[in-house]
Amino acid sequence: MKTLEGKVALVTGASKGIGRAIAQKFVEMGAQVAFTYLSSVEKGQQLEQELTADGGNAKGFRSDAADNTQAEKLVEDVISEFGKIDILVNNAGITRDGLLMRMSVDQWDAVINTNLKSVFNLTKSATKHMMRAKAGSIINITSVVGIKGNAGQANYAASKAGIIGFTKSVALELGSRNIRCNAVAPGFIETEMTGELDQKVVDEWRKAIPLKRGGTPADVANCVAFLASDEAAYISGQVLQVDGGMLT
Repeated sequence: MKTLEGKVALVTGASKGIGRAIAQKFVEMGAQVAFTYLSSVEKGQQLEQELTADGGNAKGFRSDAADNTQAEKLVEDVISEFGKIDILVNNAGITRDGLLMRMSVDQWDAVINTNLKSVFNLTKSATKHMMRAKAGSIINITSVVGIKGNAGQANYAASKAGIIGFTKSVALELGSRNIRCNAVAPGFIETEMTGELDQKVVDEWRKAIPLKRGGTPADVANCVAFLASDEAAYISGQVLQVDGGMLT
């Protein structure tokens, strides 16, 4: 059943991993999809070709969500192309790991800007249009690290914890306009990045998860698709953990 039929979705940071899986799931569920990429130009172009190969309506935009001017132009361009934005998924994110005493200001700023400021930029721009339509679903991708913290990731944890507070505040502010805002907190998700880790480290992580496996990008995408749909019409201000029971 195509529960997103007739909806227009904007997904940031969709050239790979979780963002890519979300864009794929949305098209599968009948949505028209605008997505962004930045450094991975070739992968972004490949995704657009893939999403439109079987008749899907999708378009990639090269845009830096951390730049407010680019974010505002992106929203304008998406509305010009598709006519509206029903769903916003703030997924763009990076890591610049390091122990606090060795972390540079640049490492801190880069992560906060890309992971947290981008959520502010896109949400503020997109909700102007959602408020006029008196409808919308915003899903922010946070992390279990934003809930529990993690040594060597003070910048990343702070950015993801900030997203949780932002999500709850936006849900309170915009609920009266029928705009929902939720967050999804992935746990250990096996992507290209985790594929580069030492196998022993990966195995230890899997053992510590009650479901005894890492998650897949599709696991996260399924949750996001539900929150984006009208089936979740009475869910707002929530943080759903997709972590196999890791933080239970």
